[in-house]
Amino acid sequence: MTENDRSAGWAAYYDKLRDRPPRRTLLAALDRFGATPPGALALELGCGDGRDAVEMLRRGWRVVAVDAEPEALRQLQDRDLPPGSDVTSVVARFEEVPIPLGTLLVNSSFAMPLCEPQAFHDLWGRIREGLPPGGRFSGQWYGPRDSWVGRPGITFLNRENTLSMLEGLDLEMFEEEEADGVTPRGTAKHWHIFHIVARKP
Repeated sequence: MTENDRSAGWAAYYDKLRDRPPRRTLLAALDRFGATPPGALALELGCGDGRDAVEMLRRGWRVVAVDAEPEALRQLQDRDLPPGSDVTSVVARFEEVPIPLGTLLVNSSFAMPLCEPQAFHDLWGRIREGLPPGGRFSGQWYGPRDSWVGRPGITFLNRENTLSMLEGLDLEMFEEEEADGVTPRGTAKHWHIFHIVARKP
């Protein structure tokens, strides 16, 4: 597959997502902050089509948007961004990106588990350490009954492991979902997901 073919494939994928609303985990986290803190900085790991980044920008957050796919960041820049938007685009694997100083929110919708278990655990340790008191994480982790279990390069956690990793944080949302559905590419999939909003006390 050529680079142009790859970009076209991702562009078609993101086009299917374009009109979808921001994820409810992100909305819950943003609402918990109340009025946007002055100079608030968010790190989005795996920004995809930008649906979450746009909502953060709309609320006046500065956003560092990270994705390994250059097409994702092109899609974000092509969106109708709010006037005065402060967004920094980073093409990189999100597990390799440092947590910027002053980050109040780390958002990773359906993306954080898409790395090897050791990288996942290392990243989570850096997120916990990097968030200041009052900072939040929002996103999804995958459970052991998800139909993607067995695929290389993905991390799956059972409920006990998940709660153990979140110990010491204030859980503002913790929901376990298990349902049959389809992926944005139209492939049948059994989802087993933990929806998380966690605040550092």
